[in-house]
Amino acid sequence: MRHGFLKTAAATPKIRVADPEENARAVCRCLEECFEKKVKLAVLPELCLTAFTCQDLFLQERLLEGAREALKTVAACTKGHDTLVFVGLPFEKDGKLYNVAAALQDGKILGFVPKRNIPNYAEFYEVRHFAAGGMETEEVDFDGEKVPFGANLLFACTNLPGLVVGCEICEDVWVADPPSTGLAKAGATVIVNLSASNETVGKDDYRRELLKATSARLIAGYVYASAGDGESTQDLVFAGHNMILENGSILAQARLFENETVFSELDLGRLRHERRRMTTFLQEGQGNYVKIPFTLRQEETSLTRTFPSRPFVPADEALKARRCEEILAIQAMGLKKRYEHTGSKSAVIGVSGGLDSTLALLVTARAFDLLGMERSRILSVTMPCFGTTSRTYDNACRLAKALGSTLQEVNIREAVKVHFKEIGQDENCHDVTYENGQARERTQVLMDLANQRGGLVIGTGDMSELALGWATYNGDHMSMYGVNAGVPKTLVRHLVQYSADTCQDPGLREVLLDVLDTPVSPELLPPVDGVISQKTEDLVGPYELHDFFLYYMLRCGFSPAKVYRIAAGAFADSYGEETVRKWLKIFYRRFFGQQFKRSCLPDGPKVGSVALSPRGDLRMPSDASLAVWQKELDEI
Repeated sequence: MRHGFLKTAAATPKIRVADPEENARAVCRCLEECFEKKVKLAVLPELCLTAFTCQDLFLQERLLEGAREALKTVAACTKGHDTLVFVGLPFEKDGKLYNVAAALQDGKILGFVPKRNIPNYAEFYEVRHFAAGGMETEEVDFDGEKVPFGANLLFACTNLPGLVVGCEICEDVWVADPPSTGLAKAGATVIVNLSASNETVGKDDYRRELLKATSARLIAGYVYASAGDGESTQDLVFAGHNMILENGSILAQARLFENETVFSELDLGRLRHERRRMTTFLQEGQGNYVKIPFTLRQEETSLTRTFPSRPFVPADEALKARRCEEILAIQAMGLKKRYEHTGSKSAVIGVSGGLDSTLALLVTARAFDLLGMERSRILSVTMPCFGTTSRTYDNACRLAKALGSTLQEVNIREAVKVHFKEIGQDENCHDVTYENGQARERTQVLMDLANQRGGLVIGTGDMSELALGWATYNGDHMSMYGVNAGVPKTLVRHLVQYSADTCQDPGLREVLLDVLDTPVSPELLPPVDGVISQKTEDLVGPYELHDFFLYYMLRCGFSPAKVYRIAAGAFADSYGEETVRKWLKIFYRRFFGQQFKRSCLPDGPKVGSVALSPRGDLRMPSDASLAVWQKELDEI
């Protein structure tokens, strides 16, 4: 359970209709597998100790007695195990029959949670048999023990922060005001649902979207176990559509009609972080809810869930294409509004032949098309100096022409030499002053050209560079509108690739593909034999690692050790653990040390769930100490 991971399971046993004794054995077989895998929360379907499809047999005393005996058998199966188990059965109380979930742990029954919403439409006739559960906790006698009974029960773990489990049953989640809403507002971070949802054409899609929306709206984990093969097929068929979800994402999902048990790990730490972050998620306190305490043994949770190595880039190709189009539209619309407001007549952009300036020029061309302005009013400026190679120079010129912009070359070599002479900088000393002097000269040129033309300087720097502080203060750090400010480096590449794939211009496509094939470099050091000698990722580390660190640290609130753990797994085929550890430490050091550059960023559009604007998502002191994080980094 280290780092807040909770191993969960949703299981569908192969049952027999109206045979509680056999069904108890089937449930226990499922639980034995869960125990072996060290599952801490296991959920089984609605009424699975009898079968959901017993119809009027639910009114038979013998079936109800059999269900009680079956529950004793299952409870005994949990003896010696700390797994919190939810299993469904019919239960009689005060002359009424209820559809309940029994919560079990270590041989004991912790509580009975009755179904609140009893359907009586279409194929469902449950009102004929069952009463609706109420929101008052009572005690019922079961095998000589007093057991809490009520739809307002919450099961709270005493030694795992943030684990509070609420329960609803099947129809409860389909209604306008589901019990899970109140349970979550009362503190539940995980909702379990014991279901018997029959299968009809398209219903699995609807169910899937309903549960994704529910878990997202509640910022909760959701474990859904549904009836399957073994239920009566007199009029209905059940498919065992089990799912484990977390905050809108499906972590595990059963194949239909296979009675498959699914396993995954809920991330309680992330759920708690999301609730802290979302100030509109208002926890209303205990209210009419009763907390039932339970304890889990502290054990290492082996992870079966995966974390995408490129969290900013969708793995699905169709979705990635849609996202790329949407992001380009956001960037272009942001720039369009700036032009409408300022009345500027031109754009000035430094083109280097690299990825970032290529994306910025593509976006600017889009914005000018939206404005109905001639692309010739875009001034693409190439500014060769000591580190410029023929490859990047040629690509910059070809790109500018292919997009219909006006190309201007300003060779800054002599200007930089004069500046070095004035400040006493040795040209042969290739230190930070040597590099940044070129970057600031380029920015001065761009600003002055913009003044000449009544235009705006379009910034090219991306979000990954801002996270690392890999920008020259008052150099490429500065612009009049930074269109790439919300785009991480790993996504920049895909946006350029998407543009190449969709441009329908062979010449433009050719140059875009060559830009994609060029090593990332600021080109501030002289080339060796005409080839780029200064490769950014050799200096600050692989951007795919840094983007991974950024996402899970900032968006998910993960600690350094947790980021390291999942990064080591996500990049196991690419980087050794020592390499991941090295660049993670550098990432944290640079992120904290370079906040002063982010505190005075130019305007630029947010395009995703992570942004670094000091006016938006990241309000961070420029002199914040790294000490708390460093202590954990030192222990990795």
